[in-house]
Amino acid sequence: MNDPWLSVLIPTYNGQDYLKFTMESILSQGDDAIECIAIDDGSTDGTIEILNSYLDKLPIKIIQGERKGNWVASTNYALSIATAKYVCFLHQDDIWLGERLCTMKRLIAKYPEVNFFLHPSLFIDQAGHVLGEWNSPLPAYPKLIPPSMMTESLLIQNFISMPAPIFKREVAINLQGLDESLWYTADWDFWLKISTFGSTLYYPKPLSAFRVHSNSQTVMRSSSLMEFQEQMEIVVERYWSQWQATPSIRKKIKRIASFSIQVNTILAGIFHGYKLNFLKLLVAFLGLGFRGCYQYFQCSRIWERVSARLKIKFTS
Repeated sequence: MNDPWLSVLIPTYNGQDYLKFTMESILSQGDDAIECIAIDDGSTDGTIEILNSYLDKLPIKIIQGERKGNWVASTNYALSIATAKYVCFLHQDDIWLGERLCTMKRLIAKYPEVNFFLHPSLFIDQAGHVLGEWNSPLPAYPKLIPPSMMTESLLIQNFISMPAPIFKREVAINLQGLDESLWYTADWDFWLKISTFGSTLYYPKPLSAFRVHSNSQTVMRSSSLMEFQEQMEIVVERYWSQWQATPSIRKKIKRIASFSIQVNTILAGIFHGYKLNFLKLLVAFLGLGFRGCYQYFQCSRIWERVSARLKIKFTS
């Protein structure tokens, strides 16, 4: 492909269980004016064989390397060799829904000034069954969302799924890509960073699916609760300190963001069998006040995230 409009960055590692569904979802779009860049991190299963089976079906580059254990570094390398004007991420366990590329391509042509395009995703389980929707608390298309609004909402919680956004490659490269020191919050950090450099457009219909399963990298590595919490705190402090707003609004958002981190840490702890203090969490929640509680629920998408995982727990 000499002149693709979109580069799809696919970091892989031992992804044979779901990778075929991911690749088929790209193929089903019927758009050969894209390039796929798969960076494999030393897989020892059938991942490479699956990727190779698509060489005559999709415009794909497959780059193999030794195991480094850093999906962020793999993604940044893929970004550095991408050639299209626009870029997106697609992990080995997620999928695109029908008409995703057609819809997004149309929006990009209509709004060339926008740097950051996104949409909701579905939650799916290991078998691909729909568990719910993962929405964003943003004004929907055709309204353009200014950087200040994106920052205020995203500081509370990362409500953007990995397969949802499309963004300009030049902007991402100028911002030096993703922070490779953040194994859990690199995407959240990147969404905050790129959304401060121009408008965002949010298309309100799900066009991708995010797979929830117990073997995902973030679930497996979240067992270190101290590091897990620290990574979220790094992101909040980094962008809260840069964010221009009135002192009262800054104080309110910092309080809600801190509470959101507490909730996320407790949820991770429950998954890994820790006993945690719910009374302390309830006191902190009530301390947000009515408006703070409402804003937390709006931006955190807590019910959407938790209910999807509860459905797996009670149906498995």
